[in-house]
Amino acid sequence: MKDHFRRSMAWLHTWAGLLLGWVLYFMFITGTAGYVDTEIDRWMVPELPRAGAAFDPLAATRLAQASLAENAGADAGSWWIDYPVGRDKPYLQIWWESKEDGWRDRRLDGASGEPLVGRDTAGGQTLYRMHWKLHYLPKVASDWIVGVATLFMFVALVTGVIVHKKIFADFFTFRPGKGQRSWLDAHNVASVVTLPFQLMITWSGLIFMMFIYMPLVIAAWYGPGEEGRQLFLDDVFEPPALIDARGEPAPLVALDAVVAAAQRRWGGAPIASLEVRHPNDAHARIVVRGDSAAGPLRAADVLVFDGVSGALLGEQPALHSPAKGFRDLMLGLHEGPFAGPLLRALYVLSGLLGAAMIATGLVLWVVKRRKQQEKARQAPHFGLRLVERLNVATVIGLPVAIAAYFWSNRLLPLDLADRAEWEVHTLFLVWLALFVHASLRPAACAWAEQSRLAAAAFALLPVVNALTTERHLGASLPAGDWVFAGFDLAMPAFALVFLAIARRLGPRARSAGAEPGTMPSAAPGKQAGLAE
Repeated sequence: MKDHFRRSMAWLHTWAGLLLGWVLYFMFITGTAGYVDTEIDRWMVPELPRAGAAFDPLAATRLAQASLAENAGADAGSWWIDYPVGRDKPYLQIWWESKEDGWRDRRLDGASGEPLVGRDTAGGQTLYRMHWKLHYLPKVASDWIVGVATLFMFVALVTGVIVHKKIFADFFTFRPGKGQRSWLDAHNVASVVTLPFQLMITWSGLIFMMFIYMPLVIAAWYGPGEEGRQLFLDDVFEPPALIDARGEPAPLVALDAVVAAAQRRWGGAPIASLEVRHPNDAHARIVVRGDSAAGPLRAADVLVFDGVSGALLGEQPALHSPAKGFRDLMLGLHEGPFAGPLLRALYVLSGLLGAAMIATGLVLWVVKRRKQQEKARQAPHFGLRLVERLNVATVIGLPVAIAAYFWSNRLLPLDLADRAEWEVHTLFLVWLALFVHASLRPAACAWAEQSRLAAAAFALLPVVNALTTERHLGASLPAGDWVFAGFDLAMPAFALVFLAIARRLGPRARSAGAEPGTMPSAAPGKQAGLAE
């Protein structure tokens, strides 16, 4: 009975991992980029100065208010000031909502208030958002695809734990050069090493989108439709004392006085942002938020002031209900904004190992079935050939496409219209070309060729950076500019990984009919987990 249950779980584990494995791999790679999205943002705008200079919140507020008054116009529905606190907010930045153009923003020099001008780029934020928005898809479609894929991931993790009889032994077991067994060992090691992270990131990912996947819970209390949903969101997430605009002009209080009052109330704790609702209106409200990246709780203390008199009208602590507190904790752990350099490195490593876990599972499916067909002297069926090609173009092709995204940032003309969108278009056009390449070449050749291309694409990125900017290793290392130096040093490290893959697969690509990972096992017989 136990063996039958374990075999049924192995079947479920296999197909839950395969059917949406390529989507999950995309989500893991782009999601992992989110843990260094601010650093990618800064690398992709080399015209901006180094971040981290000390700033005076009161002086910065005065500069920001003057710039907003000059640029936002009388019809602005909201103003927003982001202060340079922590790594996620490296520069003083202002935002305003225009009725005609929507939200617009501008970075400011914290000392002079002058605009900081840089190239138009999609940056690391767009790369990060891809892991749940899937970029070109409508929101409804991407929400449900990501939700179903995440649920499949959770099923695969739970069934994987059930399938493994020797889960702790697998932590220390890797036998290279053993074909199918080697792929299984690699899959097991990547899975077991990062299992707590994978469970956390998958469960918290489902919590992230819970209001989309369980709308009836909201409808039962607030009524159906968009109106009921908006009532719920306002009730749970909006701070107190907010009202609609009155339509009667009134002068806005000096914002630095409000910031000073907030600092006194919070004992000097950092202020992350200031929002002005209905500026220059009699019902103007000023919302001051603390730093939500100070800890794992993805929430901050909030103060609401009258925008005309400057009087304090309401206060909302970061933790104001157990249920919302649990959700905010899960979201904070998922995104990791509180993580320091070491913990952030562990986040990145865990994300990459999660991608490796998915990739080895996809390859293992092919290796096992190709071995079965060779044993039965059958020609590979269409499904096997399709999965082989999808594996190549996803596992290797996606990193190549991301490298092309960085190349486009340096090579596209600075005055190109819609330049940021063309960076993203470049990523997907290159990725599409690699799907075509994988479909036209023998699988073993495609693995080796795309791996060599990936190695070259990443290895040459620092060279392209040196030829097109002044922020190359020769300048960044002596200056201690670790954002640029770290990026330029990480790219050759990725190149070495892909070069090792290419060298490993090269001889097989030259051998007629050889496929990656199909070396004969030393001890044929029953395999555990996915190999069954």
